[in-house]
Amino acid sequence: MSMTQKKKITIIGAGFGGLQVIKTLANNPAFEITVIDKTNHHLFQPLLYQVATAVLSPADIAIPSRSITTDYKNVKILMGYVDKIDFERKEVFFSGKSETYDYLVLAIGAQTSYFGNDEWKKHSFGLKNLKDALAIRKRILLSFEEAELAGDQGIAKKLLNYVIIGGGPTGVELAGSIAELSHNIIRKDFRLIDPAMTKVTLIEAGPKLLPSFDESSSEFTKRKLEKRGVEVLLNSPVKSIDDEGVFLNDRKIESKTVIWAAGVEASSLTRSFPFEKDRAGRLVVDQYCNVKGQSDIFAIGDVASFSENLKRPLPGVSPVAMQQGRYIGQFIKNKEKGKSTKPFQYFDKGNMATIGRTDAVAELGSLKLKGLFGWLGWLFVHLVYQVGFKNKLSTLTSWVWSYLTFRAGARLIQEDVNH
Repeated sequence: MSMTQKKKITIIGAGFGGLQVIKTLANNPAFEITVIDKTNHHLFQPLLYQVATAVLSPADIAIPSRSITTDYKNVKILMGYVDKIDFERKEVFFSGKSETYDYLVLAIGAQTSYFGNDEWKKHSFGLKNLKDALAIRKRILLSFEEAELAGDQGIAKKLLNYVIIGGGPTGVELAGSIAELSHNIIRKDFRLIDPAMTKVTLIEAGPKLLPSFDESSSEFTKRKLEKRGVEVLLNSPVKSIDDEGVFLNDRKIESKTVIWAAGVEASSLTRSFPFEKDRAGRLVVDQYCNVKGQSDIFAIGDVASFSENLKRPLPGVSPVAMQQGRYIGQFIKNKEKGKSTKPFQYFDKGNMATIGRTDAVAELGSLKLKGLFGWLGWLFVHLVYQVGFKNKLSTLTSWVWSYLTFRAGARLIQEDVNH
């Protein structure tokens, strides 16, 4: 097949979904693949909270996209921000350049949602990328240093008051990890303050933690967090956030460190597209993961709203994006060969969330694991899905060292990280 006959596939985003499309079509002489991403790396987002709490370093959970695609001769990586897409001309514009396509895969991801209260953003930290994680890590570590410098217990208590909003997996994992950091890992490192005076408050607007989990898993999680000193507030919608802290219906919680883990929404780029969207701004896709009415445009992962034959759209989690990515790669190959493809069906492998050292919950179909067995299952799954042998090895080494020594090795305060 000559170069002019190759089908041009443009993929926007090198996350979990985009990477699976790339791997499925890699080194296939029928396709010329261009990947456009605003960063130069693939990020293992489920472990972002461990970077934020100084357990892992950024390089443990991120790998350069070019390293992944080195041996894929039909793949071209371009780092840039997509400005707009001309869907009639089939052209993507980014960073002063443009690329045409025969097939377009939108794997853009999502951004933190404040549910219409965007003014809260300047008073809190989100957690969607490495910059966010490093900003949180800097704020947490600085708060301990400032408390030690002040040498005053009253000031220290105010500085070491952390509020996390959102009782899903990210919120639960952050709360447990901050509590563990302060009560166990760094407690002996300070002389003028006791880091164990740290107060962690986890706020959830709904009636239970981990809403997508079984009731028993949610109750277990709440109990284990409280045992670690975390105050869990359920049925507590946030009314306001300012420089002083968080306002609820019946109280104000003073805090200089508020972390928002309550929801995501479509990016402004996604919202600009002239296609059908759901309430969160995600693109509505059909049973083949095509954007509705567009046979040459696909949307996967957080940017897509897939609800064909389902009571509710598929969640924005990595297994969904990965399965959709592999499906689309195969769909395109079949289409070019004149073959049909069955509609996409998601195979639910279950839910997992870690609470802290030796405690996690894992639901794998009818199998429900809690405590140590859930934690071991969580460790295994997250190591398996890490990309790159170096990342697997460095993550495992950091975990083993942290487990055996009760230490966190990534406690550098970087001056170039700003919130």
